[in-house]
Amino acid sequence: MNILVTGGAGFIGSNFLNLMVPRHPEHRFINVDKLTYAANLENLVGIANRDNYRLERVDIADAEATSDLFERTRPQMVVHFAAESHVDRSIHSPETFIQTNINGTFHLLEAFRALPKGHAQLFHHVSTDEVYGSLGPTGLFVEETPYDPSSPYSASKASSDHLVRAYHRTYGLPVKITNCSNNYGPYQFPEKLIPLMILNALEGKPLPVYGRGENVRDWLYVDDHCEAIWAVIERGKVGGTYNVGGKNEKKNLDVVHTICELVAQEKGVPKQDLLSLIKYVEDRPGHDLRYAIDPSKVMRECGFSPKENFESGLKKTVRWYLENEAWVKGVRSGSYRDWIEKNYAGRS
Repeated sequence: MNILVTGGAGFIGSNFLNLMVPRHPEHRFINVDKLTYAANLENLVGIANRDNYRLERVDIADAEATSDLFERTRPQMVVHFAAESHVDRSIHSPETFIQTNINGTFHLLEAFRALPKGHAQLFHHVSTDEVYGSLGPTGLFVEETPYDPSSPYSASKASSDHLVRAYHRTYGLPVKITNCSNNYGPYQFPEKLIPLMILNALEGKPLPVYGRGENVRDWLYVDDHCEAIWAVIERGKVGGTYNVGGKNEKKNLDVVHTICELVAQEKGVPKQDLLSLIKYVEDRPGHDLRYAIDPSKVMRECGFSPKENFESGLKKTVRWYLENEAWVKGVRSGSYRDWIEKNYAGRS
């Protein structure tokens, strides 16, 4: 089977390919990536020369290029990761999120629908729990939770979710959707909370925390997320939606404290020295208070169960960043430094 994986040089997509390409030599994986700032082909060096893997540099926001890609590769399955995904960037520059996350998804659906009848077997759309908006101090997101997005990012993902469902209901396109909680792990671009805190702690730089660090997220180790996606591909119901979470609710400040403890252990320095680097900054506009997922449906119907708890996954993640200094130096380019300065300037 030809499996077209969009965004396969990004954080979650590259972890998915690194797991599945060696595991499934019977399938041909076509990595489709625009190679934007957060994409990194260094993530894929371990599979780059495998016979069942190839890279296609294509912008899914380009309808003609996307159509041509499908005509050439004729995939039976699409696993759609490609997305602009950072909330702060969506606040500064929302148009890019509309072009990629909404128009890009539309172009993929159209190209998949144009394949010969019976050829298209599955369009798996990877989405986020942020489409549901914010929870109060109690309760969990379930698959039937009404959408209530707060940011341009989450609104663009909600729109793409609706498009995917509409193509199933209107055209009979075989689709599945997974909405995941916050991912962390190897190869994550250091604009997100966990890698930013790890690397800043290692370098003795300030640890910027929004507001008072009271926002709660449900954390999911990236390999567990990838395994859940494959479980839904194999055993999920066509037309179905599945929430994927790790049952690891943590306040942002508690996450930062745990990172400081782990980095202190690894570097042999007092934890208090790292805690003193915490700097509370002006909160993000429209910052959702709490996300938490009920993953019982995906566990019950697809047999998924996360292998990592938050502590074990975070320990692996800290160790990975310590052992991959060359990768870190490669991504912490001038453009990265400019973005960090732009996002946190004036928030103190």
